[in-house]
Amino acid sequence: VTAAQLRRHLLPVLDRDVLLVTDAHPAYRTFALEAGISHEAVNVSNGERVRGAVHVQNVNAYHRRFRQWLARFNGVASKYLPNYLGWQCALDGRRIKTAERLLSAALGVF
Repeated sequence: VTAAQLRRHLLPVLDRDVLLVTDAHPAYRTFALEAGISHEAVNVSNGERVRGAVHVQNVNAYHRRFRQWLARFNGVASKYLPNYLGWQCALDGRRIKTAERLLSAALGVF
């Protein structure tokens, strides 16, 4: 990940008063400084998992579940990742309980 990618994808959707909590990748620090966003990093590679209320475990756990769920498709085109992410999010959050509602959501009918 690069600071330029973060500017392009995160900056439009983050409030300026957000606390960005990340791993210790230097691109996050650069992005936060340039954007004027508060930033806390945990150094997972050095064994730091939690510092008080600051941690990235929810993101790591969601990423693990998403990768496991995607494995059944034997790879997907990156241009369709948002669709798969929305599908998995609906299933993971137990928001959609019937096949009919899942089909409606897939078709964009809410």
